[in-house]
Amino acid sequence: MEILASLGRTMGFSFAAGINLYATVAILGLASRYGWVALPPQYQVFDNPWVIGGALVLYVVEFVADKIPWVDSVWDAVHSVIRPLGGAAIAVATLGDASPATETVIALFGGALAASTHFSKAGTRVMANASPEPFTNWALSLGEDAFVVALGVLALKHPAAAAIVVLVCLAIIIAFSAWIYRAVRRRFRRQPA
Repeated sequence: MEILASLGRTMGFSFAAGINLYATVAILGLASRYGWVALPPQYQVFDNPWVIGGALVLYVVEFVADKIPWVDSVWDAVHSVIRPLGGAAIAVATLGDASPATETVIALFGGALAASTHFSKAGTRVMANASPEPFTNWALSLGEDAFVVALGVLALKHPAAAAIVVLVCLAIIIAFSAWIYRAVRRRFRRQPA
C-alpha cells in the first residue's frame, strides 16, 4: 500500500509541477514543515525555510506574470526546461532510497509528467493570447493555481485518488492533442500547392 501512496504522490506532484512548479514546492515544503499529513522522511528535503521562502517568492512572481498576456508566454518559454526538471527532481526526492536505475526511471517519469502539463499549459496560453481581452488569461491562471493546490492537497491526503486524476487528465491531454493534430493535418491537405 505504501508503494501506491508513493506513486500517487509522485504522479500528483510531478504533474502539478508542470503547471506551477513553485506552488507545488511550496505546498510540499509547508506540508512537511507543519505536519499537515504524515509524510515519509524523504519529504523533509522540502521543509527548509529557504526552499519554502524561495518557492513562495517565485510563486508570487509567477502569479503576476501569468496574468499579463504575452508575458505569460515568455515566462512559459523560460520554464520549458525548468518545470520538467523540477518535476523530475520532485519525483526523485519523493522516492527515497533507491538504486540509480530506479532513480533514473522515476526522474524520467516525473519529468515526462511535468513536461506534458507544461507544454499543454504553454500551448493553451498562446491560443488565449490571440484574444484581445485579458480576462481569458486571468481565468486560466486562477484555474491553474486552483488546480495545482487541489491536486497537491489530494496527493498529500489521498494519493491513490491523485493518481487517478492524473491519469484522467493525461487521457484528456492525449485526446486533445490528437484532435489538434488531425485538424492541422486536414487544414494543410486542403491548401493548394
